[in-house]
Parts: sequence; structure tokens; C-alpha cells
Amino acid sequence: MSEHEHDERDEHGGHDDPAHGPEPLVGVDATDLHAAVAALADALHGYVDAAVGVRAEFGSREADEDPRILVLESEIGGLNAQLYDLLHERLGLHADLTGMSWGDDQHGDADAPRSDAEIDTFHLGFVVGPPAGTSDLSLESVLDVVEQGGADLAQRLVDAGFEVGEWGASRGAAVAFEEDDDDDDGDEDDDVTGRS
Repeated sequence: MSEHEHDERDEHGGHDDPAHGPEPLVGVDATDLHAAVAALADALHGYVDAAVGVRAEFGSREADEDPRILVLESEIGGLNAQLYDLLHERLGLHADLTGMSWGDDQHGDADAPRSDAEIDTFHLGFVVGPPAGTSDLSLESVLDVVEQGGADLAQRLVDAGFEVGEWGASRGAAVAFEEDDDDDDGDEDDDVTGRS
């Protein structure tokens, strides 16, 4: 859910209350804001301690999927949401506190276009036959299942910190990512679903 979708659904009086008004806002008691930050900091310290312990037991891939880590990540996500809600309710801010950025001296300009050396394509294919016996399912429905799996995988990559510029699902041919949208010379019999 995007921040704007969240704002439209919140229960804090919408954008008509003084927190969202054009006038400066004075006299705000920041006690509960600091308490939310302290709770988040405590959870982050707990995450680091747990991550060190889990990593001492398992490899990196297993550690990423360890239930203890996943529970703490969910808790931290909830605390981030609570802090966002408080800042939005009390101050009218749409705080972007969970994004990541690196200094130009370490990783270059984050807004600069990616060079070909920095990006690559990955493909996953399936050979699928019709269901055995009588079934309402057909091969036409497979693309929907593959597309949903692609959406899930793309989201996992984004959650892991990767930038997913494009992804696609297709039937009968590998997805081709064209730089120029006018170059559409693909086989018209192939079903291709793309997302960016």
C-alpha cells in the first residue's frame, strides 16, 4: 500500500485538521513520538542481536528465512508504520524514514542511470502440460499463475534491496525487454505480460 493510499484510509481526520494546514504548528507534545522512536530503536537492537546469533548457527540464506528473523522484521515494520502514523497525525508529515541511500563517494549517484555493467537479466522457465484427467483448467490459465509468481518474486527482490526495473511473464517465448517500445517484432502467438 502506498503512503497516499494509507493517508486516504487513515482515521486521523484526513487532511482538514490543523496538522495538515498551511499555518505553523506549535505546542506539539513530542513525548509519544520519542517513545515510538525508542521502541523502534530497541527493536532494531534486538534484531541485530538476533541476527548475530542466527548467523552464527546458519548460512546467510537460511538466516534470511529464519522464523526469529522474520518475526522481528515484521515487528520492526509495524513499529515503522506506527511512527509514520504518529508523525502524520500530529505533524501532517509524510515521513520517508524507511528508504535507503548511500553516499556518492561509496556507491556513486543513486539517481544516475544504471550502466549495462551494473544490471543483468534473469529468467525462470517452466514446461507445463495439461492437467491429468477431467479438469476445468487449461494451459491458458498457467500464465496467470506464473504472473502471480513473478509479482511475488519481484517483491521479494525489492524487499531484499534490489532495484527491479522490469519483469515479465510469457507463454512460448522468453520475455524480451526492449529499450524502444516501437520495436515490437515478437511472435504474435506468444502471450507476454510485462511489468515495470
